[in-house]
Amino acid sequence: MPVIAPMPAARPAIPAQREGADDTMTAGTTVDHLTETYRAHYRSLLGLAALLLDDTASCEDVVQEAFIRVHSARKRVREPEKTLAYLRQTVVNLSRSALRRRILGLKLLSKPMPDMASAEEGAYDLLERDELIKAMRGLQRRQREVLVLRYFADMTEAQVAETLGISLGSVKAYGSRGIAALRVAMEAPA
Repeated sequence: MPVIAPMPAARPAIPAQREGADDTMTAGTTVDHLTETYRAHYRSLLGLAALLLDDTASCEDVVQEAFIRVHSARKRVREPEKTLAYLRQTVVNLSRSALRRRILGLKLLSKPMPDMASAEEGAYDLLERDELIKAMRGLQRRQREVLVLRYFADMTEAQVAETLGISLGSVKAYGSRGIAALRVAMEAPA
């Protein structure tokens, strides 16, 4: 593993930051030190990312992002010799985040799309529906009311009886006779 190049001679601390002053003069990791760290350790950090991720493009993106973040926060790295450790931790954290995004993407993609009916199936369903409507019109009024409320409005037999103001036994009888009449009507050749 390469050794970090020593820092240039320390510069005296500036009491107050002047407007337009060079960023390399502030406390923390200097731009020069970060540049040298980049040159010396880019490949090893790329290898670290490769152990955590599986494709080269993602590894390169993670390492580049790590250097960008460390560059942005270089004033917080008080001891320049800890820059490499900070970079390694940033690479690990960014790799974890990339993996989390992939897992979430796979979860979202793994949900199967609902099957769409083909045009032929849609036409067949339309014909069946038309036949059913025609057969329903041929039923007695009470049978039709009971079947519509029971199966299309999804009511219980007790709710149908209450809605129509008839007994529960009458609902069962009208329903049974209506279904039998529908079977006969639907099986008859058109």
